[in-house]
Amino acid sequence: MENKPDTTDLTGTTQAGHDHDDGHDHAEDEHTHDEAGSETGSPWREYLPAILSFVLLVTGIGLQYYGAGFFESQWVRLVWFGVAYVIIGWKVVWAALKGFARLDFFNEFSLMGIATIGAFVLGEYAEGVAVMLFYGVGELFQTAAVNRAKRSIKALLDVRPDKATVWRDGAWVEANPETVAIGETIQIKPGGKVPLDGRMLSEDSSFDTAALTGESKPNTIRQGETVLAGMLNLSKLTEVKVTKKFGESSLAKILDLVQNAAGKKAPTQQFISRFAKIYTPIVFFLAVALAFLPYFFVADYNFSIWVYRALVFLVIACPCALVISIPLGYFGGIGAASRNGILFKGSNYLDLMTQLTTVVMDKTGTLTQGVFEVQQVQTEGYPETELIGLLAALESKSSHPVAKAVTGYATRNGLAFDERTVENVEEIAGHGLKGRIDGKTVLAGNLKLLARFSVNYPPALNDIVDTVVVAAIDSKYAGHLTIADQIKPDAREAIIQLRKNGIRETVMLSGDKNAVTQKVAVELGMDSAFGDLLPEGKVQKLEELKRDPRRKIAFVGDGINDAPVLALSDVGMAMGGMGSDVAIETADVIIQTDQPSKIATAIQIGRATRRIVWQNISLAFGVKVIVLILGAGGLATMWEAVFADVGVALLAILNAVRIQSMKFWKSAEHPVNENVYAVVGQRNRKTVP
Repeated sequence: MENKPDTTDLTGTTQAGHDHDDGHDHAEDEHTHDEAGSETGSPWREYLPAILSFVLLVTGIGLQYYGAGFFESQWVRLVWFGVAYVIIGWKVVWAALKGFARLDFFNEFSLMGIATIGAFVLGEYAEGVAVMLFYGVGELFQTAAVNRAKRSIKALLDVRPDKATVWRDGAWVEANPETVAIGETIQIKPGGKVPLDGRMLSEDSSFDTAALTGESKPNTIRQGETVLAGMLNLSKLTEVKVTKKFGESSLAKILDLVQNAAGKKAPTQQFISRFAKIYTPIVFFLAVALAFLPYFFVADYNFSIWVYRALVFLVIACPCALVISIPLGYFGGIGAASRNGILFKGSNYLDLMTQLTTVVMDKTGTLTQGVFEVQQVQTEGYPETELIGLLAALESKSSHPVAKAVTGYATRNGLAFDERTVENVEEIAGHGLKGRIDGKTVLAGNLKLLARFSVNYPPALNDIVDTVVVAAIDSKYAGHLTIADQIKPDAREAIIQLRKNGIRETVMLSGDKNAVTQKVAVELGMDSAFGDLLPEGKVQKLEELKRDPRRKIAFVGDGINDAPVLALSDVGMAMGGMGSDVAIETADVIIQTDQPSKIATAIQIGRATRRIVWQNISLAFGVKVIVLILGAGGLATMWEAVFADVGVALLAILNAVRIQSMKFWKSAEHPVNENVYAVVGQRNRKTVP
């Protein structure tokens, strides 16, 4: 049977910590507490068994201590403590029995069941109840901890409205968002949530994007720009043209990514799962040996004493702290990242972030804003309005930032292009677009596109430093647009923070002109940069970097042409706001805010997560080894065993949830000294031919 992820349902109770990789998911059908009461039901329903058991245990210990007459009867004590045990422990025993039925004899349920029932057999009723009670309390702490870890993720479920106001048959009607088709127009009232992805039809409005990006600062979205499901409309009555179905929206993909993130386990997590599978039967047989082997070596051997020591040994050795706290630590890291606008597709990538030595980045849309503005239009043989109309019609079929600049320019100048019939559109990666419009073959892209189709163009175009969109109609040069881009406000700071976080090398790979690429790289103080690269050129450069086995490489990009390099790198990171669906699908980590400074934040979260995980491993093993030795020597009782097992598990859980309250670096809180960039750039920059 296939192993299931540690957490398969964010709306239910935690499933972390009980998957021993034995082919069965203990958490799904054998979890020791009531899943219904986790977050959706009454908390008293979940806590009541522990409270009742605790009251009976404390009362029973008091009656026994003060020598109450009726409590001197062993049968009375057995029934009293037996009721307390059944209330809190029946699910554990039932889980152990179900494990036995499928020949799974060695798991934490069987260890706890055998140890506590054995304590009852020896007459240690109070201790047997105490062990099971504290184990149950540990489960409650685990539930609370995971619920806290996923609260920010679960909040996403609440930002997706279950109704949409759509224009149909000459009127606004309410409909289920799942029934709204692409191309229909929806209306979002002030204070309303956007149900579907679309393109802004109204002039502008302010939106709260915190649910998607983690950033509380409102974002103004203007006509023609993208509006995403989950955003909150803050100002005006807004109309949006739907571009994606309900299940294909950005929010739906985010939910799917986060819900399945726990399925990709970190190496440490995988090791602990494999370790628990081997460790548990070894512990069981050591306990059996501790109970019976002394008979052959100890002169005054007492069966009850040595069995009691074996039971104490079993309780101490239970691997709860490891199998609970370590998945919880990684899940907490995923939750902390999501609150910072960073989505990890698996906990394994949290570990990989701590090993990075080199960060390779695309330029357009990654380090630059990707919000291009048309600066100049020159035509040859065509009226400007006709050329812009043709280019905008073709570019409307692309999500590239340059394409958005062209369509945005046409929209602002009142040039209609939506009505044109565009056929046989072909996006040539690293070159541009080709298509037929009104019977004409139109090319729109860079100079390499014209060279590819043997279209002659003025040689002076080669000397323009800024981005140029050249056009050809029916194999003849028709003009060009000069487009300018801006470096993102936090891009320079991102390079500084990457170095502070241990990144030894920063590289830029771009399909843009080499002159533009080098200019941006110098401004940012990057180590090296390469321009004029086709997608295969980027792959070749990355393969060259990977030849050095000491390098661990992250690639950060946003376009369709970045998908091969994202897949090739050790960690692929995509800009989720303006990134293409292909890039987001291929990437391992998604930066929802489109801020390059979040790369450093992701590294910090990865390191904090790994640090907490190893603290828990050290704590669990350290305490257990000490108390195991004491227990085997008869110097530890069930009470010390409870601390070594449940106590350490609780401490590890509390340590794991610390990451939820940690504050990670944000660019806005750290003003930048411009002089530092100049020094860093001069010191680190390599000469690029």
